[in-house]
Amino acid sequence: MRYRRNYVAGGTYFFTVNLLNRQSALLVEHIDVLRESVRWVKQQQPFYIDAWVVLPDHMHAVLTLPDDDHDYSNRWREIKKRFSKSLPKTELLTDSNRRKGERGIWQRRFWEHTICDERDFWHHVNYVHYNPMKHGLVNCVIDWPYSSFHRALELGIYQSSWCGEELMFES
Repeated sequence: MRYRRNYVAGGTYFFTVNLLNRQSALLVEHIDVLRESVRWVKQQQPFYIDAWVVLPDHMHAVLTLPDDDHDYSNRWREIKKRFSKSLPKTELLTDSNRRKGERGIWQRRFWEHTICDERDFWHHVNYVHYNPMKHGLVNCVIDWPYSSFHRALELGIYQSSWCGEELMFES
């Protein structure tokens, strides 16, 4: 059976995007390149970042697309492509990478989940922000620099001491 992605115009989605080499720290080593790649794609094909965290070898995001748009796949393709093209070619390539003209930086696919309601939204936003602690990278969420947690803190959504407790907000 083949997996079919769920495309909903104006939808909100949770994503996990991984490097091919899960031992790599490429994403945080080149965080400015990644940020610029996201910024450029966001200008060309707008989306709203509800939550985002970048870890050494993968990233999670909760993104909302414009009401008339459902094309998150192309956004991820462009982010990955721009990031890859900005790096020197030092990675080892498999025969498959060479045949397909790939750099060998990213896993080909990404995980996506369509957010279905407010509870699901907050569950995934919290998961994104808690992830650096989950992976043992920090002892407190606030200590991870590559996270939208800091923006959410400024907006009063979290307290600086938040460490993964479930947060629920009624609209």
